[in-house]
Amino acid sequence: MYEKVVDYYEINPSTMALLPAAHMDYEVIALEEHQKLFVRKTSIQLIQSACLDGGSTYEGRRMAVTHQTGSKQKVPIPVNPLHQIFAFPTHSPRVLECNWIFYHHVHSIQAHRSPQEPSIQSIITFKNGQQLPMKESSYILEKQLQRTAMCILRFTKPLQNV
Repeated sequence: MYEKVVDYYEINPSTMALLPAAHMDYEVIALEEHQKLFVRKTSIQLIQSACLDGGSTYEGRRMAVTHQTGSKQKVPIPVNPLHQIFAFPTHSPRVLECNWIFYHHVHSIQAHRSPQEPSIQSIITFKNGQQLPMKESSYILEKQLQRTAMCILRFTKPLQNV
């Protein structure tokens, strides 16, 4: 898998996850289908920029999802609905531990219990076979996946009738 440090990253249909990194040289690990990039911007900066590229502000998208679904915390974001880019946070986007997972790449989420890795509670398997160990429970991740699916239904159904 290809790896490099970059000043900027553009979220795209290959983006599978944005993972925070407490590192001196970069803020985020952008996990794509065929590469891993180390980015000198925060996840929220990348999400905000991608929302603007998709035609709205992050705040506007967040407000629209809250209005449509009633979700107020850990709100899934339709980053760019026209390109089927939807992401959900694993925590409040304001906290460092917040990972962003991109819905259309998720194949499955399994609970994981191992005495060797007590902090790992679940594993996300992406459609390309890559696996991502997570500290969050499979219940929390599945709930976020379901909320994102509801968000996708709300935000793409009108687009399909155009």
